[in-house]
Amino acid sequence: MPVSTEILAPVTALLLLSCVMWAWMYITRIPAVKAAGMNLDPNLPKGQQMSELPAKVRWKADNYNHLLEQPTMFYAVALTLALLGAGEGLNVTLAWCYVGLRVAHSLQQTLWNKIEVRFVLFFLSSLVLIALVLRAAMLVWL
Repeated sequence: MPVSTEILAPVTALLLLSCVMWAWMYITRIPAVKAAGMNLDPNLPKGQQMSELPAKVRWKADNYNHLLEQPTMFYAVALTLALLGAGEGLNVTLAWCYVGLRVAHSLQQTLWNKIEVRFVLFFLSSLVLIALVLRAAMLVWL
């Protein structure tokens, strides 16, 4: 099977989103830490000091962490589909849908953070991801 690289475009787009969120996290966090006069203490429980920062600052870090969780499955399935020569057509459309939903989730979480809206976006992106996983599984096992 020839490798199908079309699906690597949405993979790269999601990686770029993660980089943007990383930068936005630090652009907001460092000034907030300085403004709060925090002395960072590695002996405190994980997250305790950051929980003292304003919610709008924490949302960026929360979203960055979310981009390192479920999207790892997206990267794996997209690369699997590319290697199987199935990284085009409906699969690349689903991949772009997943990325679009993750962009919407990121913007929603970092700017407004209404949990009910965020849940719907996460749920829809999960369905798209499951569809990609099932399509890859069918290629591997059938």
